[in-house]
Amino acid sequence: MAVSLYQLVVDAHDLPALARFWCQVLDWQVLFEDEHEIVIGADARALPGICFVPVGERKTVKNRLHIDLSPDDREAEVERILALGASRAEVGQGEDVTWTVLADPEGNEFCVLRPKKTLLD
Repeated sequence: MAVSLYQLVVDAHDLPALARFWCQVLDWQVLFEDEHEIVIGADARALPGICFVPVGERKTVKNRLHIDLSPDDREAEVERILALGASRAEVGQGEDVTWTVLADPEGNEFCVLRPKKTLLD
């Protein structure tokens, strides 16, 4: 039996705000929304998607899983995402790395990498 990655589920304090942020970052759209979940994706048939589900508490520790983004121009993309509401994050990455660590409006860390063409770049 085959299996594929369907969606990432993200705990969120403010589902609509976090879903809007990630739609802007990824140029995706809201595909489904109710009070219990918001699903976003490139379109309904493009896997994987991201599903935001409500939690009462705010994030307090570093993520154990995070998203990596690979843009054409890392510095330009970092500036664009910062303007959307992200912030720079320090997770011990040092100064000589080829990625930039940011946090979304709820503090979830993610990385903006140098341009990559394959999973082995």
